[in-house]
Amino acid sequence: MDKNELKTMRKSFNTVKSRSNAIKESPSTKRLMQRVQEIKKYSIDNNEELINQLSDSFKRNDIDFIFAKTSEDALNAIDDLLEEYGCTAIAKAKSNTLGEIKLKKHLNDKDIEVVETDLGDRILQLKKTDNKPVHPTGPASHLNISKITDIVNDSLGANVNPEARQIMEAVRSDVLKRIESANVGISGANAIASEEGSLVMVHNEGNISIVSLKDLHIIVAGIEKIVPTLEDAISVVKLETIFATGSYVTSYMNVVSGPSKTADIEKKLLKNMYGAEKVVVILLDNGRSEATPECLYCIGCGNCLVHCPVYNAVGNEFGFNNYLGGRGVAMSKFIEDDETCYDSGLYMCTLCGLCTLNCPLAIPTNEIIEFMRRFSTDVGFYPKAHGVIKENISQKDSPY
Repeated sequence: MDKNELKTMRKSFNTVKSRSNAIKESPSTKRLMQRVQEIKKYSIDNNEELINQLSDSFKRNDIDFIFAKTSEDALNAIDDLLEEYGCTAIAKAKSNTLGEIKLKKHLNDKDIEVVETDLGDRILQLKKTDNKPVHPTGPASHLNISKITDIVNDSLGANVNPEARQIMEAVRSDVLKRIESANVGISGANAIASEEGSLVMVHNEGNISIVSLKDLHIIVAGIEKIVPTLEDAISVVKLETIFATGSYVTSYMNVVSGPSKTADIEKKLLKNMYGAEKVVVILLDNGRSEATPECLYCIGCGNCLVHCPVYNAVGNEFGFNNYLGGRGVAMSKFIEDDETCYDSGLYMCTLCGLCTLNCPLAIPTNEIIEFMRRFSTDVGFYPKAHGVIKENISQKDSPY
């Protein structure tokens, strides 16, 4: 990231800070934090049991369920579904999990167009190069309006002025045109209720509603998203919203509990009234079952990034894929390997603990990073300068 992008990102982060600080210290938010901490701890500790219950709930709700042990398993399942529906274009909603499995690259290699429907994600997609997101809910918050204007005009052959509404309308018009004939929508989920077999998705733009109305709605989510009940899921997404955007609730909260159906004609059940005729959930492990439990408490608000001194200094160089900052570094060990963890910034972290202090789940990311450094050193991944110092002390009784 260049200096201008870092400057714009920090300005955007300061806006998030001021908004969230106004409500995150309120008594109601404090109570919600305590509740969600208990929900997530219970859910991770009892994850296998909840998956079994969820499988039964999905069956009851007529939701197809696929368990993917690896990202390759998930991509193969998606390939089979797209072939079944003869798909050449997909309407996609924001999802870090889909970024994790590199869905867009995989499908672009197969000449299947993936159209981002979230405005920030679409701007980054139009940017084409150096387009990694910088925040889970504000992916393009490092780009100023002048840069965004150039991206939109160059990519769409448009002639918009550097004015936010003109940009939004130009991108919206292009997206709606491109997904008009798409019969498949794909998204993630913010939380999944095991008892009810319901998936909760939050958004402000209304785009997930459009994605979920396609004939086939594919939902890819990690196993850590499962909680016991719908009430628990709502609590999780409310807390995520407070810490991610500084609002008590988003404009839209979609709860998907099955395909579109009606029984208004002699109580005969008919599918595909207005929405999806088929809903498929792909539940992804991809190393999560081996991860440190605290890594899986994350609700994806990105508040740790806003306060991290390293991230504010270097941007999205610190992190792994769509999982940014220290938590992303930690997860990369389990999703990929020790070398990826090292390359993602294992030794960038200052271990200051500001991430933990500003995390609604109080995830001890700095402690996890410190713990991982020990294992990384054991397998040979550590800063070479440290190795020189180690050898000097061993051989000369001096670091020099």
